[in-house]
Amino acid sequence: MMASSFSCLAAFFVAILVQFLLVSASTKSIDAICQHVTGKRFCLKTLSAYPPAASATTTFQAVRAAIHIAKSYAEKCRKFTEKTAKENPKPKDQFMDCQDAYLRIILSLRSAAGELKESPETSNYDVMVCTDQTTMVKNLVGKNRDVASNTIMKMTLMMNKLIVIAVGATEALSL
Repeated sequence: MMASSFSCLAAFFVAILVQFLLVSASTKSIDAICQHVTGKRFCLKTLSAYPPAASATTTFQAVRAAIHIAKSYAEKCRKFTEKTAKENPKPKDQFMDCQDAYLRIILSLRSAAGELKESPETSNYDVMVCTDQTTMVKNLVGKNRDVASNTIMKMTLMMNKLIVIAVGATEALSL
């Protein structure tokens, strides 16, 4: 009976230790990324709240997660701009151009994720050029005052923050 209690207690402590080590590894990886970001607090909150980043055991895994967050958000933005273009005939061309810009962001982030191992510097460049597309979106709809344009602008500002995190992530990997 006593040996069984001891083995249960030992298993419990091992489980706690493993969990602590995993959390410690993911925290170090997230910190390594966020030290390269101007909005460090936002970066820490964003990555810590995303399970693949929070459970990453290597910086490489955390970097992939950071790029994935940005790519997923770009996909949501592209879908929104596509829907908006269909529903709003007046600025339809502007919204379609925004949709194309978000598609280019998605493609750049996909390329960046694929190049992480072989060329972190190229991956970093692929992420950085995404800001060219967000600037284009801002120029297309930034002066409009309709609800859809305002929503796209808010989404684009958030996209910029996620791109900054992805850039910081690729920089952390390059070191």
